[in-house]
This record gives sequence, structure tokens and C-alpha cells, in this order.
Amino acid sequence: MTSLSPVDAERLKLAFQRCRDMEGTLNERLRAYADAGREIFPAYGEAVDRLVARLTENGGGEDAPRPGEVMPPFMLPDHKGRLVTLPSLLARGPVAVMFFRGHWCPFCRLNVRAVIQAQDRIRAMGAHIVAIMPETQEFTGTFKADSGAPFPVLTDLDNGYALSLNLAIWLGTEIQRLLSYQDMARFHGNDGWMLPIPAVFVVGRDGLVKARFVDPDFRKRMEIDDLLKALEQASREH
Repeated sequence: MTSLSPVDAERLKLAFQRCRDMEGTLNERLRAYADAGREIFPAYGEAVDRLVARLTENGGGEDAPRPGEVMPPFMLPDHKGRLVTLPSLLARGPVAVMFFRGHWCPFCRLNVRAVIQAQDRIRAMGAHIVAIMPETQEFTGTFKADSGAPFPVLTDLDNGYALSLNLAIWLGTEIQRLLSYQDMARFHGNDGWMLPIPAVFVVGRDGLVKARFVDPDFRKRMEIDDLLKALEQASREH
């Protein structure tokens, strides 16, 4: 199979809903969805394994900013076209800068839902979240509306900021073929098939990275307890 049939697309949708509503940690839900996806659409799971192996061998994401280093600033538009800068966010408190693949990605949707569920605890410590995606404002708006995200979702068109952090990757022809049912050119405003490695950088008010999570395997994400711990530590520094 080189693409997803309508029947299997519906099966994946049901699997997503089960994993979304199950008890457990974020990564337990992600693993459950990955396992279901491998059963329903094995060709994609195997192709992702090969992509992850290639990225890992090439040190994918290793050169992204590390704890103790300055987080490069950004100025990116939100879903309404308003420019948001990292310094303006840091003026209000520590920030978790989170990279997502797109509104279409079920792993990203599971991830953002878990972050939103922790939002009261994040606010209570004076910290903030900002999400960055390579999609046009139409689709960052879709992501924000569908998830109910109370934080900015910014457009990193052509992965410019992700590239500057050594996070942008080319998916390759095999993944392109298997994901051909997704209209990536429309989502991105280009046909480059580039995505960021999902990553989290917890940045203190001094602009330094306090903690990071970078994994070439997009099926794994920073656990919410680890995110909260890093934000709390960063909030105590000022």
C-alpha cells in the first residue's frame, strides 16, 4: 500500500480518539497511537522507522540550542498575522518554545492536548507556552481553534527559524508518497516537504535555555511532568 485507504483513515481516526481519552502519561498515549498506526498502516510505520534511523545516524537535532546557551530570538506571525517576538514573551516570564509538525499530525494533537490540560499549573508559576509550526496562518488558526490552545501558535514559513536551530528535516520521497493524502503544499505554501523535528526549549527570562527535549522520532515528546519541572525551576530563577 502506498497511501491510506478511506477505511483505514477511519480506523486511524477511531484509534486517535481512543488514545486521546485513555488514562496514562503523554508518552503512553503516543505509544498506544503509534502501535495502532503500525497495525493499521504498517508501511508508514516502517518508513518512519527508516527515517528516524537516518536522522539519528546523521545527528538530527543534536546541534540545536543546549541548556546554558542563548535561545536565538524570533519574530513570527500568529494566526491573525500579529508579530510575536521571543523577548516580548520572556518579559512576562519563562517560556516553553514548542515546535509542532502541523495541524494534521495526530501526535502533535495529542501533545498539545496534554499541554493544555497542564495550562493552569503553567500559568500559576508565571510561565508561558508558544507553539511554532511551518504552516500558513490559515492552518495555525485551524490548529489553535481545534485544540482550544490558549497560547500563541506561530507560523514559521519555509521553516526559517527551525533551520536556524538545526531542527528542519526533509522527509524524503518514501514518506512523501505515503503521506500523499495530506495536502502539504497547501498547508505549507510550498512543496518542499520540510518539517521541524518536534522539540521543546524551556527558556528563562535571561534568554538562556534551561532545558530542552529534541528527538528525531516525532512519536516521542517531552513528558508533561518534565516540562512542568523545567518551567518551575526557570520561574524560581527570577
